[in-house]
Amino acid sequence: MSNIHKNPTISFRPTPYERKEIEARIKASGLPKRIFYTRSCLYDRICVVGKKETILPLVDEIELLYHRLLDLEQSIITFDSQDIIPKDVSLFQDEINELQEDLSAMLKAVITLLDGAKYLWQD
Repeated sequence: MSNIHKNPTISFRPTPYERKEIEARIKASGLPKRIFYTRSCLYDRICVVGKKETILPLVDEIELLYHRLLDLEQSIITFDSQDIIPKDVSLFQDEINELQEDLSAMLKAVITLLDGAKYLWQD
């Protein structure tokens, strides 16, 4: 049996009240515990707790990312593939336009999410 390798275990110690609350959520979800814990860890909202000194660098990076994404969105919207694609390759124009629309839609979604965090860096 020494050749059998299992995945590493992740554990934590909730208070008795937290455990009751977690157990109630698991029961209400109808999911097995393992799946509930995994989905909660992977897909639930992340709350950063810490001192102002540790959070401010993170906020600065998010603001920088936000502005870069706005610039990228603008360059995708104004991008004209006719300038760089030879005329004999116009077959791919539809795919390029579709990719441009997909990228623009994704950037708008991310920018909308970051818009909700603007209060972190605006006065």
